[in-house]
Amino acid sequence: MKIQWFGQSCFSITSQTGLKLITDPYQTGLSPRFLYAPVNAAANVVTVSHNHGDHNNAAAISGNPVIVWNAGITTVKGLEIKGIITFHDTVKGAGLGANIVFTFQMDGIRLAHLGDLGHPLSSEQIAELKGTDILFVPAGCRDSLKFQDGIALWPQLKPHIVIPIHYSTVHYLSQKYKAADLLRLVPSARMIGASEFAVTQATLPPPTQMYILDPLR
Repeated sequence: MKIQWFGQSCFSITSQTGLKLITDPYQTGLSPRFLYAPVNAAANVVTVSHNHGDHNNAAAISGNPVIVWNAGITTVKGLEIKGIITFHDTVKGAGLGANIVFTFQMDGIRLAHLGDLGHPLSSEQIAELKGTDILFVPAGCRDSLKFQDGIALWPQLKPHIVIPIHYSTVHYLSQKYKAADLLRLVPSARMIGASEFAVTQATLPPPTQMYILDPLR
């Protein structure tokens, strides 16, 4: 599969057969500091973790995709997507609302996108995410999970690849951490030096390797 980062929490994930899923497409022009390029892409399916402008611009995606923003099981073209109810804050959604964690298997690789998860996962939620190979985890958003709490998930889930999301870049400087801070916290992280990479079951690294991508320019 090919994984490409547009910016913020938005990724394009394309299977070997060409099935494409896009996560959390954002709106542009949200603030003078939010300078990511428009998400100009087509997809078969779009997942939306919650209804905030930097995550919920499914209308921007062409190709008549199926939009998934609910908990439970949704199947699109044979791809089974599971949504798990969580919250964007530490007060059960009273402050910032609900958040859906999505997990699915593509090309024999299981992926989990945590969206704007705002609290440590319960033991039951961790059990639902067991077997995750690639984990997309918030890494510096002031209103999301603390990155150190995200790191604490690694020994429990044992993902092969962790991809940090929702942190400061040259296109958006309003978050707590930049890539250099993430590298300081996890010195073994691999700087990809591009917005995308390809991976197969056979090329998954041993658990756990953090990949830091560049947002699509």
